[in-house]
Amino acid sequence: MLISFYNLQAQPKKFSYSASKMGSPFNIILYSTDSLLANRAADDAYKMVDSLVYIFSDYIDSSELNRLCVRAGQDQAFIASPALFDILEISVDASRKSQGSFDITLGALTRLWRRARKEKIWPSENQVQQALAVSGYKKIKLDKATRSVWLTQKGMLLDLGGIAQGYIAQKVIDSLRSMGISSALVNVSGDIVTLGSPPGKNGWTLALGLPESREKVLERTISVSGKAVTTSGNAFQFMIHEGKKYSHVLDPQTGYGLTSGRTVTVIADDGIKADWLTKAFSQLSFSSARKLAREQNAEFIISEYRNEKIRKRLSRGFASFWTTVK
Repeated sequence: MLISFYNLQAQPKKFSYSASKMGSPFNIILYSTDSLLANRAADDAYKMVDSLVYIFSDYIDSSELNRLCVRAGQDQAFIASPALFDILEISVDASRKSQGSFDITLGALTRLWRRARKEKIWPSENQVQQALAVSGYKKIKLDKATRSVWLTQKGMLLDLGGIAQGYIAQKVIDSLRSMGISSALVNVSGDIVTLGSPPGKNGWTLALGLPESREKVLERTISVSGKAVTTSGNAFQFMIHEGKKYSHVLDPQTGYGLTSGRTVTVIADDGIKADWLTKAFSQLSFSSARKLAREQNAEFIISEYRNEKIRKRLSRGFASFWTTVK
């Protein structure tokens, strides 16, 4: 009797992890044939998240970011850690490329509006203008050779909230890749970065939220592999004043929240770029957004209500990501 032996390759299993980070669930999904490797990879990722949050957070008084802000207006340089200098350099470059529509120097304004939302008290025009006066990305000076940083305006405060989640999510994906993981998804409060695809599939299927809604989604889904997807809108953080809804996304020109009601989803090559582009596209004209998207190899969809109907405007290549209906 002839007996044949087959070396059956182990099939990857799905592992899901969730932890509260940055005030939101930080979810990791990965596939691996080795449970010990999966657990170690997730554990290392969360430790890295904690270390980066301690650097970037403006909620932690002793964070490196806040220690830098204390030095604003002083001649002495602040020597930044590699991670802080990296995100500052990327942010300043993003501000230049987006015509200033993305700006991390609005920290005084974000703190003002954060307090206003909490206390439900509308700030005075004078308060807004005072906070706006200490902003401006051109007031950040960087020396890459020495990792030196100067904030030239006294009272300037930085807010990395428009880029830090995407940055951290991307670093987690990079860490998982370095440990031999080839299929993973990281979701940080709507900032999603993917690595490869789930086994046997062409991509990760994602739903897109509707404007002004916390639960409703577009009728069509998208499928991405090795891409980042970020959505920005006013469904969760906003204020209503004299019948008008103001988003938590601020206009660097006026100091007030956006009132357009846009929900913007960006698909990009990495989480960092996807994150800041959503803020830029929330403000730029459609033609300017389309031009910037081409320059950054990104795609986007802008959804908003017009006359009680949803109006959707897409970049040229966005349709290629729609999930195929069979």
